[in-house]
Amino acid sequence: MLVATGFFVIGLAALIVFWRYHILNKLNKRLLENVERFEISYKFSNSGIWEYNIRDGELYWSRMISKMFGGPEGNITTSYESFVSAIHPDDQQFVLDAIDSCIEDGEEYNVTYRVVWPDGTIRWLAVWGYSSRDSHGAADRMVGVVQDVSERKEIEDNLLTQSQIVTNMEEGANLVRVSDQTLVYANPAFEEMFGYEQDEMLGKHISIINAPGEVSPENVATDIISQLEAKGVWRGEVQHIKKDGSLFWSSVTVSTFEHNVYGRVWVSVHADISERKLMLEKLSYQASHDPLTGLISRYEFEKRTTRLLSSLTKQPAEHAMCFLDLDQFKVINDTCGHTAGDELLRQLGRLLVDIVRKRDTIARLGGDEFGILMEHCTLDQASIIANDILEAILEHQFFLDGKTFRIGVSIGLVEITQTSGNFTDLLRQADAACYLAKDLGRNRIHTFHLDDAELAGRHGEMQWVARISDALDEDRFCLFAQAIVSLDNDSHRHYEILVRMLDEDGRIVPPGAFLPAAEKYNLIEKLDAWVVTNACEFLAQNAAFAEEIDFVSINLSGRSLTNEKFLESIFHIFKQTGISTQKVCFEITETAAVSNMHSAIKFIKSLKEIGCQFALDDFGSGISSFGYLKKLPVDFLKIDGMFVKDIVEDPIDYAMVKSINEVGQLMEMKTIAEFVENDEIKIKLKTLGVNYGQGYGLGKPMPLEDLIL
Repeated sequence: MLVATGFFVIGLAALIVFWRYHILNKLNKRLLENVERFEISYKFSNSGIWEYNIRDGELYWSRMISKMFGGPEGNITTSYESFVSAIHPDDQQFVLDAIDSCIEDGEEYNVTYRVVWPDGTIRWLAVWGYSSRDSHGAADRMVGVVQDVSERKEIEDNLLTQSQIVTNMEEGANLVRVSDQTLVYANPAFEEMFGYEQDEMLGKHISIINAPGEVSPENVATDIISQLEAKGVWRGEVQHIKKDGSLFWSSVTVSTFEHNVYGRVWVSVHADISERKLMLEKLSYQASHDPLTGLISRYEFEKRTTRLLSSLTKQPAEHAMCFLDLDQFKVINDTCGHTAGDELLRQLGRLLVDIVRKRDTIARLGGDEFGILMEHCTLDQASIIANDILEAILEHQFFLDGKTFRIGVSIGLVEITQTSGNFTDLLRQADAACYLAKDLGRNRIHTFHLDDAELAGRHGEMQWVARISDALDEDRFCLFAQAIVSLDNDSHRHYEILVRMLDEDGRIVPPGAFLPAAEKYNLIEKLDAWVVTNACEFLAQNAAFAEEIDFVSINLSGRSLTNEKFLESIFHIFKQTGISTQKVCFEITETAAVSNMHSAIKFIKSLKEIGCQFALDDFGSGISSFGYLKKLPVDFLKIDGMFVKDIVEDPIDYAMVKSINEVGQLMEMKTIAEFVENDEIKIKLKTLGVNYGQGYGLGKPMPLEDLIL
């Protein structure tokens, strides 16, 4: 019985051991499965489990934690010192303090810190844990969870940086909820830009910042949405209103995104461009207005005229243009200075504004020239307005330093039609009409007509201007010479230098064809300079010829007499060529000398001091000739050919030549008679005692080079 009982007990014990082993094996298997599942779940959440045995200083890291600390993949046991050494030096102290608080005081262990991998890579870890205590209440271990939050931390840092940038940026930034177009966020710069206190704008409709009179908010929204859909961004310059009612301009950029709270939003950035806008407006005004008078500039005048001409192709209408050129303005400038001239121009600008219609455009085209564009104005109406302008300017008195000045004006008027051409054509027509008004006596109005014979003649002159300019550029001029013959049978020998132009085919163009245009259109000084330079170079290159003759005579225009730079250029030519100044005699007309008496005397004396001689050409054709003659220190007196050519038949011409010769001889001047066409005239002149003769009867003009053959 006892044996049986013993076997039963042993069998029961064996059975218990077997079942215990079986149960424990199943429990361990389940535990391993659960741990594996736990590890897998933490793996995909980038987390791991850790345990710190406080008494022996060992740490258990699951395979994920080992990876987080830059170690091998797999569950490992490491030392507390190894754990501490992996923490970033800047974070070690507060991590250790948190561990101490958890162990000593039982506080929850919840820290985020950096670890440094062996390769130097820095990762961010978020750690949570708690301490367990033994039966005596002493902490014996810590357990918890670690998660790698490096990516989240980077995102948070970026968001924080972006938030700080938006908060601190100088530009105003805001969010607008698209569904109801209300402001849901505004950075400090935006609130300051519009003059609102913090959060005072939130919840308000975006229309509170729209300037009155601007496009309606609905239209703005529609435009923004269409642009965003097409390009993903909307940009524009918008006028806004501040809280205090003041207006300003801002440059706005709008984009859109889905906000996790407000849904679809517009994010807008505003930059205050009021100063830039003001500067651009100022520059635009300066570009389109004359700074002296405040009138429209030539550039803007051309723009408006061109626009008007373009409109005629769509809708025919009647318009007109005036071109004004002041008369005697130069007198005020020369007498009183440019400051006085500027003030007069300002006064005349205001005068014109008061006379013309409100819709007319007045422009200062340059110097003392003005243009008026008369829109929707018949030629008859324009003539009435032009006449009012003429009378007002003639009546205008300019007061300065107790003196009163008056000026005149010449006006060219042209009708603007579909056949007017472009702006250049139109202005040329108005300019031609204006200068014809000057030629006809000044202080008058001349209207341009295509069939105007006088204007046709002027147009021909204008064509000569281009031809003369081209000939100067291409050096297509040549010198001729005509002998001045002694009527006393002495051995004196001298020549007058004459200029001829060569056309494009090399044919000679007589001076009567191009000199009037050169005189009228300010090309005569260039022509004078060409003649003086080439005549002096000829004498320098032909020394033997220069030695044989007494001198050559070179004609100068009235314009050259008044130009100090031209006088300086003559001194330079003499120095450069090295010729004797006694070999040159300059001829100036009586009209030019009398018109510029002070300048003429200064010019003559300056060149006579270095040995040059002077002849007064065409004497007798001017007014009060004898009265002016004694003031001019000339060496020769050339008697105008209009008296000489009929001296044989006309006793009055004979008496005129006799009188001029006697006065010249009395003033110790040699006399030269022009237009000596035959021997009868020559004999009459010799009888009167005239010293020299010049004309076809004594010698025709010939190329200068032929004199040395």
